[in-house]
Amino acid sequence: MGTYLLAAVVVIVDTRLLMAAHSDGLPPAAVVGYALTVALVVALRYWSPPASFVVALVLATLTGGTYVLLLWAAYQAGRAVISGTGTAVVVGAAVGGLGAQLVTRAGQPRAIAPLATAFIVFVALPLVVGRYLAQHERLVSALGQNNRQLRREQEIIAERERLDERLRIARDMHDSLGHRLSLVSVQAAALEVSELPSRQQQAVRQLATATRGAMNELYELVGALRERDEALPGAPGVPAIGRLVAEFQAAGVSVTLRERGEPLPLSTAAGQAAYRVVEEGLTNAVKHAPGQPVTVNVGWEDGALLLTIANPLADPPTSRNTVGAGHGLTGLSERVLPAGGFLDHRLAGGSFRLCAMLPCVPPGVAEQPADDSHPTTIGRFRAVAVGFAAATLMFVVLPATILAGVG
Repeated sequence: MGTYLLAAVVVIVDTRLLMAAHSDGLPPAAVVGYALTVALVVALRYWSPPASFVVALVLATLTGGTYVLLLWAAYQAGRAVISGTGTAVVVGAAVGGLGAQLVTRAGQPRAIAPLATAFIVFVALPLVVGRYLAQHERLVSALGQNNRQLRREQEIIAERERLDERLRIARDMHDSLGHRLSLVSVQAAALEVSELPSRQQQAVRQLATATRGAMNELYELVGALRERDEALPGAPGVPAIGRLVAEFQAAGVSVTLRERGEPLPLSTAAGQAAYRVVEEGLTNAVKHAPGQPVTVNVGWEDGALLLTIANPLADPPTSRNTVGAGHGLTGLSERVLPAGGFLDHRLAGGSFRLCAMLPCVPPGVAEQPADDSHPTTIGRFRAVAVGFAAATLMFVVLPATILAGVG
């Protein structure tokens, strides 16, 4: 829309300038014919900018004016010309037009300087500015495309390295831990069918069940490591916390589960992190404070899930009662933080507390991808600076030169 409006302004302004140059008046047919001719030249630009520029030069030579049309056609030709042949045609037409104007004014020496200046300002300068801006836009576009391609290649390389590392971990877990758990499972199954007192039989049955569950989780983890997505829909989440607590209770651990609030939607990563926080908290309580009661609090607040696992310290304290003795809490941080959550663990008041906060998923929120397809701010500033310099030359240098020629 803006382009067509500018073309209409070119036709109107150039026609008015022609009428003002002939103060004695022009026939209405001549004015209409000139306006139609300018409009045809403007329309020709949408088919071939160099051809429109050549016709504008011919019209300027015949009328001795048409500078607004010439300025617009030269700029458009400068933006459109890419090949060497097109550049040669445009430059040759500009030089030929200047030569024709000089021939027609051979008997007017004082008119040569203003004519040459007018050609520099209305022909050469718009050509150069149009060419520069077009090349600048193409360069910015090419740089943006190259940056996007480089970013994609880097992401592919990083993804490949990550998958290779996950495959290596999956193989090591399957070959080492998988075989050991299989051996424990076979031994537990053998004890399960042997003749034992009822109390020991119940303990062996729980051991065999826990071992088979551990093997299933191990193989699920190995399968997840071999997939592209880390967070699988079937992985344990918040709904499985109750079953986890029941398993520890069945194993003889004094665990109390307290829930409050209405459950809210969580991302898959946040749900898995919540489950692992409770699992690690219970495991640490059994390991470092055996026989002590454990309290698990699951609270739903506005936009967040709050988890707290607390247990008194062992009496007497064991040497492993220091915070962060193993890698479990570090692994929890590596799960909670990427999910947008917060993790804290401390010894206070004779008890150990493990706390986590995980954000819920707000409805209707989607991440907007970054758009780097537009020119940079520096590129925009450079284009504006070029346009300002060209306008300064047109409206300052040209009048000064014409006045100097008249004087």
